[in-house]
Amino acid sequence: MKKSILFTILILCLSFTARGDDKHRHQLARQLSIYNSIIKELNLFYVDSIMPEKMIGKGIDAMLRNLDPYTVYYPEDKNEELKMMTTGKYAGIGSIIRYHTGRKSTVIAEPYEGMPAQKAGLKAGDLILSIDGKNTVGMSSDSVSDMLRGEPGTKLTIEVERPGEKSSIKFTIERASIALPPVTYYGIYKGNIGYILLESFTEECAKQMRRAVVELKKEGATSFVIDLRSNGGGLLDEAVEIVNLFVPKGKTIVTTKGKIKQSNEIYKTKSEPIDTVSPIAVLVDGQTASASEIVAGALQDLDRAVIIGERTFGKGLVQSTRRVNHGGYLKLTTAKYYIPSGRCVQALDYSHMIDDGKSTRVPDSLTNVFHTASGREVRDGGGIRPDIEPKSEELSTLLFYLVQDMALFDFATDFCIKNKSIAAPEEFSISDSTYDEFTAYLKEINFSYDLQSAKILSNLKKMIEFEGLGEITKLEIEALEKKLQSNLDYSLQHFSEDIRIMLATEIIKRYYGQKGEIIYNMREDIDLKEAYRILNDNDGYRKLLTPQKTE
Repeated sequence: MKKSILFTILILCLSFTARGDDKHRHQLARQLSIYNSIIKELNLFYVDSIMPEKMIGKGIDAMLRNLDPYTVYYPEDKNEELKMMTTGKYAGIGSIIRYHTGRKSTVIAEPYEGMPAQKAGLKAGDLILSIDGKNTVGMSSDSVSDMLRGEPGTKLTIEVERPGEKSSIKFTIERASIALPPVTYYGIYKGNIGYILLESFTEECAKQMRRAVVELKKEGATSFVIDLRSNGGGLLDEAVEIVNLFVPKGKTIVTTKGKIKQSNEIYKTKSEPIDTVSPIAVLVDGQTASASEIVAGALQDLDRAVIIGERTFGKGLVQSTRRVNHGGYLKLTTAKYYIPSGRCVQALDYSHMIDDGKSTRVPDSLTNVFHTASGREVRDGGGIRPDIEPKSEELSTLLFYLVQDMALFDFATDFCIKNKSIAAPEEFSISDSTYDEFTAYLKEINFSYDLQSAKILSNLKKMIEFEGLGEITKLEIEALEKKLQSNLDYSLQHFSEDIRIMLATEIIKRYYGQKGEIIYNMREDIDLKEAYRILNDNDGYRKLLTPQKTE
């Protein structure tokens, strides 16, 4: 407790060296004094003993949440999380795990190829019963994950329950340094297009990207698709280097502006590019953020690529890490970034949060017009707007529950027990007989789900009754209630195409890993099909990158 108070006093003393006027410093000192006084009184007089680390830790987290979601404190025991975010590396067994609600335990969802979990023999569907003798049933997947991680070279014993086996199985696994590849897959698509899936901006991802481009050009690629969908970003320097692969040396890619001089920087391309002429399509979606938006936005502003997909997330903030006392780190927002046209893509205004703690979104009516290198109009705020937005259907409520309740996952596990092999990802599909087995399986486990429309109708009914209109709308409401009753047979038939695709995806990765899953999904990818169309239409591609005259 004394250490906590001394730490608070130290912060108070250091605060007087911070920049700002006297009034601001006086307010800061006053509030820190109040905080210190409250901690002291609680420690002396509260009926039970308080735990300083837990109490102050929660206070720090609550304070930082008042700023933005990206400013986070990592105490010494959580430094590995920060390291993994920036490097993509951690020490463990190398597997995706999920909490199985129905079994109330964590399961192996996908062992990474070539990693300790796979080498030891763990399979998707294995239910983790214990780790080093400690029962993990009912434990959260985060807690299980912490137990699986450790120093490289150390060993652990995992006991699992495997579907189809009568007794549990124990595996002794040696932890290793796990480096998740930022470039998950690259290959030739339909003869002449080099497809590259980039999932993160961790250390050396630009080198992997360069290698992919060079090898694809050797294989005959004359144009490229860079897939940044669901890529939440990462290191800014790596983003600049990736843009540098396709644009000349000396181009300004991004500018950062913050409160202090050290936060104001201009990032330019430093090397000679490897390809400035091949057409490029960049695929984005609502989860494309941060460094991903720098790459997509810079290539758009420099008229070097066509952007295809959904509007991106809109994160125009830059974070830096600062070492704090006792081995911890503070990751904090220190600047905003601006791409070549001069625009900032930040969509949410964290300085004006509404009553429930949510931030307000910049409305399109208040965004400003900027121009690309050729003069095309682009806007700030609200992320990167694609040049082409293919229409994609929303996933149904049924599909959400099939994934959430792990019905697809469990059926795939059972399928793998019965089938030793399947066709290649380029050819595999769910047969009618397999789909019939799946529908029978759902009925066998009494699968059910709630229609969102039925929930909305229930709330509407309550409002109608509250307003005294129940009697005159009774017949209509009852008719709607009957029609909205969940009809599983109808839904399984109506959404069969989408269900077959998701079921096939789950099955394929059991046999061919992540690479097989990617290859299969490319077959039905609407955005990728649109990219293929525009990259093979020279006139259409050039037209998209040329300013259009308006009357």
